[in-house]
Amino acid sequence: METDWLKKKNITVPSVHTYQSVNGLASKPSPEGSSDEEMIDLSVTGNKMRTDNIENSHLNSNFHMGDTDDLPLGNQHYDDFHTIDWIRDIARDRMRHRYILKKKHESIFNLVKGAHDAWSGWLCVFLVGVAAGTVAGIIDIGAGWMADLREGICPQAFWLNREQCCWSSNSTLFDGFLCPQWFLWPEVFSLGRTGAWAYIVQYYFYIVWSMFFASLCVMLVRTFAPYAVGSGIPEIKTILSGFIIRGYLGKWTLLIKSIGVMLAVSAGLSLGKEGPLVHVACCIGNIISYLFPKYGKNEAKKREILSAAAAAGVSVAFGAPIGGVLFSLEEVSYYFPLKTLWRSFFCALVAAFVLRSINPFGNDHLVLFYVEFTTPWIFFELVPFILLGVLGGIVGTIFIKANIHMCRYRKHSKLGKYPITEVLAVTFITAIISFPNQYTRMNTSELIKHLFSQCGLADVSDLCDYRRNYTSFKLPKGMPEAGSGVISSVWQLILALIVKIVITVFTFGIKVPAGLFIPSLAIGAIIGRVMGIGMEQLAFHYPDLWIFNGQCGDSCITPGIYAMVGAAAALGGVTRMTVSLVVIMFELTGEVKYIVPLMAAAMASKWVGDALGREGIYDAHITLNGYPFLDSKEEFTHTTLAADVMQPRSEPLAVVTQDSMTVEETENLLRETDHNGFPVVVSQESQYLVGFILRKDLMLAITNSKKSNDGICSSSKVLFTDTVPTPWSGPPPLKLKKLLDLAPITITDETPMETVIDMFRKLGLRQVLVTHNGRLLGIITKKDVLRHVKQLSNEDPESVLFN
Repeated sequence: METDWLKKKNITVPSVHTYQSVNGLASKPSPEGSSDEEMIDLSVTGNKMRTDNIENSHLNSNFHMGDTDDLPLGNQHYDDFHTIDWIRDIARDRMRHRYILKKKHESIFNLVKGAHDAWSGWLCVFLVGVAAGTVAGIIDIGAGWMADLREGICPQAFWLNREQCCWSSNSTLFDGFLCPQWFLWPEVFSLGRTGAWAYIVQYYFYIVWSMFFASLCVMLVRTFAPYAVGSGIPEIKTILSGFIIRGYLGKWTLLIKSIGVMLAVSAGLSLGKEGPLVHVACCIGNIISYLFPKYGKNEAKKREILSAAAAAGVSVAFGAPIGGVLFSLEEVSYYFPLKTLWRSFFCALVAAFVLRSINPFGNDHLVLFYVEFTTPWIFFELVPFILLGVLGGIVGTIFIKANIHMCRYRKHSKLGKYPITEVLAVTFITAIISFPNQYTRMNTSELIKHLFSQCGLADVSDLCDYRRNYTSFKLPKGMPEAGSGVISSVWQLILALIVKIVITVFTFGIKVPAGLFIPSLAIGAIIGRVMGIGMEQLAFHYPDLWIFNGQCGDSCITPGIYAMVGAAAALGGVTRMTVSLVVIMFELTGEVKYIVPLMAAAMASKWVGDALGREGIYDAHITLNGYPFLDSKEEFTHTTLAADVMQPRSEPLAVVTQDSMTVEETENLLRETDHNGFPVVVSQESQYLVGFILRKDLMLAITNSKKSNDGICSSSKVLFTDTVPTPWSGPPPLKLKKLLDLAPITITDETPMETVIDMFRKLGLRQVLVTHNGRLLGIITKKDVLRHVKQLSNEDPESVLFN
């Protein structure tokens, strides 16, 4: 005979089933009552459903919509530094979508609500594109103005940079990059532009402004947003793979990263703003996604917006919308369905359009170093182009190994305890070394523009000091011979190359916003320009060589093309990008005919780089930081089985039985372990698997039951079955069947680890349960998989720090 409490219809536990509630076991319980992650608990009275202000972590696709008149969105809260459950989040969104489709025919309001849900994704990426383009324009203008402050000022309008100041000049001849309206700092103090004192004053102000910008940058980052350091791309890759880093894409990180990258670039450090722009765009995407609950309350769906934001970041960084989409697909995104591809394209397009409207550089282009070449390349030039690719792969690998060694030393030594001192020291040394050499003194983007450019008749820079044979009043005839200025520039470029490589090794990793695209492009452009000058002089002195095939009558070699190919090769060697790299460089030049040289150099660079070291710079930093990132591009070639990896190997697995444990015993299990979920088995003896229960659900159910008046106490049984055994004696049980995930992802102990790793990659799993003939044997988490892969690669498995 049932007791009175069995006749009650009111149940105080969530009345929805979980769907694939497979969570990592190494997480800590999240605090209750999180104000910004509040969820909804359901209580059933007869056939009517009511909501209480209690947290609930999920919805289940097995829930029948016909049982209710209303459906809450629900919200999934994940702990910091843990991995999301892609399957459950996507299932929750599908359930929400089915519910909206069902309801939209019932009223005009629901019809409008359904239409809003359909186009909210496009609206979200549109807003992200507009905001990303606007912020990028502000950063470009601010960085250009502050960088020029190190050299001088425009007295007529101090808010103008050097180029804008010179637009109003009526002079036809400039002294290099200078004009009468632009005052160098010695001129401000009436010392003139030349002379020993003028040089000393210019040197002094160059160092002072650099130190001021760097100190302000590191103090802002240190005080307000520690996550604003570095390029952010390794962390963005990890976040897009399903990892949670609270605050990394927050509003303070956005603000300080935007200001900090302007200050860091203006300080003359060997870094760029293009990498941090990807982080800035993703911060914008994260913030705007919260305006749309469809994305803000679902971590898996939010990553679709973040992928589009990453594409917009590259679009505004290089003026390359298509390259930005391919970069997001090839380099950073983990889950990239077709609809995300189109939205990323739209977002990159909008961002590029907004930046073009702002026109931050005043040249009607989206980047400072936009170039156009007119001279075609000849077939033999593929040889030096491929050689540039080989050199790019070698230089890139050397840089990666040196930088990782330096970062590891910084991480484990006393140097890491003094980040402000380190930044100021690197800035001071950089300024001291850079000023004497004109190619290290100038802004890196200007250096790239200078190296990419063709030498025209009006160019007066040393790099264009050729002895031309003028046979008419306009055009020179024949190949030009290098003058003393070109020879001097080559030696200065070689010294600048050494300085750039060494300084960038120490700079990338200090506690300021720091991108690596521009320094890599500059290093490669220097190598390419030097090689291009060498090939040009070879064609001048030996125009009849068979390698030139009689095509060098007037001009056949353009050193600027070599600089462009070298830049692509070096960037490919550092990042191991291929397709997106070629498209970005193609969009920079606007010339289809140079795609083949770029492809040849990019492939040679990647092949050489992969032969010397399998990781690019971003993957190497992911490994260094211990992030749980399973690279989908790597193949698993070993023959191990799931039984070789599963945990635990010796001690019993922490489980919950379906009908024999009391509330007190369950609470003791929760106190003694920090797992994020527990397998539910028939009994401790049989170990037949029934399902999986989340730690958070279990804790909330016990807490809520004690607050109710249903008679639940410490000696009450916790049941995961549909029926209560009768006759029943004792306090009423706590029924939690509706919280149980009855279909967790399971494998057998004989499953090859190659299959298991593919499941983790393609399904976005946090863990799988290992069984043998239906009996539970163990569990494999993402952390276990990563440690196993590292162990087989002869690396330290303990380097995987997070779950």
